[in-house]
Amino acid sequence: MILAGIVYLAAGLSTFRKDVAAAQGLDKLVALAPVFIAVSLAVFAPEHFRGPQYVRDSVPSWMPVRWFWPYFVGCALLAAATSLVARNFVRLSSTMLGLMFFLFVCMIYVPSAIANAGSRFAWAYLLRDFSFCAGAWSLAAVYSRSAAPELSKWFGLFARAVITVAAIVYGVIEILHPAFAPGVPLETVTPPWVPFPSAWGYGAGAILLVAGIALALNKKLRLAASSIGALMTFLTIFPCLAMLILAFRSSPDEVNDAINNFADTLLYAGSALALASALPRDRETQ
Repeated sequence: MILAGIVYLAAGLSTFRKDVAAAQGLDKLVALAPVFIAVSLAVFAPEHFRGPQYVRDSVPSWMPVRWFWPYFVGCALLAAATSLVARNFVRLSSTMLGLMFFLFVCMIYVPSAIANAGSRFAWAYLLRDFSFCAGAWSLAAVYSRSAAPELSKWFGLFARAVITVAAIVYGVIEILHPAFAPGVPLETVTPPWVPFPSAWGYGAGAILLVAGIALALNKKLRLAASSIGALMTFLTIFPCLAMLILAFRSSPDEVNDAINNFADTLLYAGSALALASALPRDRETQ
């Protein structure tokens, strides 16, 4: 998983280096949205090739030929990641990637949230994959502007609505439960070696909440989405990357959890930055 991420990171940085060099300020980070998404997909893909274990944990029991789907999804993730870093067939791959995450939400996370309505984690997982869908369809909106402007508009509106709701909900969760690792608010607890651990939760929650409200109120849209992406990029580097490195001293299960936490946060960053790329510049909205 780590090797796949490193390979796609190197390829993506090479492919998008001119875009980053030509951009200014936060737009340099926005230009890297496809790279962040591709790296995360590449990290997740090998996990699906565990087959029987993944079927037991994730594939709905009513799915036909259950053993097949983890391998199919793993190959689909690699295909999408390759498309993004190669900058070929991006409209098709981002559209289909968003559809896949949308199906995950409908088939796995909505039933889970209904069955566990009192669990904030069930709703956090639902909004996580909905945000990944929004990020993919944000890229689809960018690459559909000339060929299908009406479809591009609807992709952008959907993505903005989802990222807005997720940012507000995640912001509230972070503020109410600051002991948990900032970013995508799942079960991981901020380790005691992180300085001022609760402050990270409060700070991340405040930024997410403010940015989400700005998106909801149609204020500084691109800046708000870019701020969410910048925050998640920072949190990917610290504490997520540091937690991943230190996890190698522990059990393989802790390493796997740390890798997934790292990739979740990076993919959320890429999704928010992809939304920023699909939004007009703030001065154009005034």
